[in-house]
Amino acid sequence: MSEWLALAIAMAAACAVVVAVVVLRHRRVGTEKNVDETPDVIDYITMMIGVVYAIVLGLALAGVWEARGAAQDDLFREAQSLQEVSDRAVVYPAEFRDQVRADVDAYVSYVVKVEWDYMRKNGEISDKGTELLDKLRVDVATRPPASELESQSYQPIMDRISQADDARNSRGQNAGPTMPGVVWFGLITGAVVTVGMLFALQIRRTPRELILAGCFSALIAFLLFMIWDFDDPFGRSVSVTTQTFVDLFPSLGLKG
Repeated sequence: MSEWLALAIAMAAACAVVVAVVVLRHRRVGTEKNVDETPDVIDYITMMIGVVYAIVLGLALAGVWEARGAAQDDLFREAQSLQEVSDRAVVYPAEFRDQVRADVDAYVSYVVKVEWDYMRKNGEISDKGTELLDKLRVDVATRPPASELESQSYQPIMDRISQADDARNSRGQNAGPTMPGVVWFGLITGAVVTVGMLFALQIRRTPRELILAGCFSALIAFLLFMIWDFDDPFGRSVSVTTQTFVDLFPSLGLKG
């Protein structure tokens, strides 16, 4: 089942539950009960609950969106640093230059073809990817510069490798869901309370009120789905992809 189909089912279910509860409630209480008057205190409490829950939803959505943006930036920084390593290797003799570029290409190919799926399934980066990046660092670090130009390029190349390593570690920390379980408990509990307060307002079975109640509950379900989808920057339908590596290393013929 796709995530979007699951979303459609969840929204439809939320609408159906609210409408069904309203209809059954009115059948049970009958038509003699006056539903036109709702105590002012209930109106006030309902309004405050809605405002507080809207703030919580907004903060949660902003948090997961910011985490996704940070994950995208880390990926670009990793790919950009490796591309610069490959470009700066031009100062070396052909044999060592090809070795450095082969190390970079091997790492990038592994990340795109193997590690990305591993990271999405296991919520962490792989040891093999770390070994490939370490090999690049060791190859550059253990070769003494043979000319002034190589001496000037040595430290910038090592800095770019360190930047790629730092971005890789950040990518590993952002892999998997990032929102604590207690936050999800608050979001779900708040959704139940917020939607439940509709019944405290004694809504009737008129088409207008049923449509509004159904749309409100569907909106809550949609917002919760968005938070859930953004919560895992690399593993869901709107996740960060490997397209940055594909764009910066076109010679490898990779697919994003």
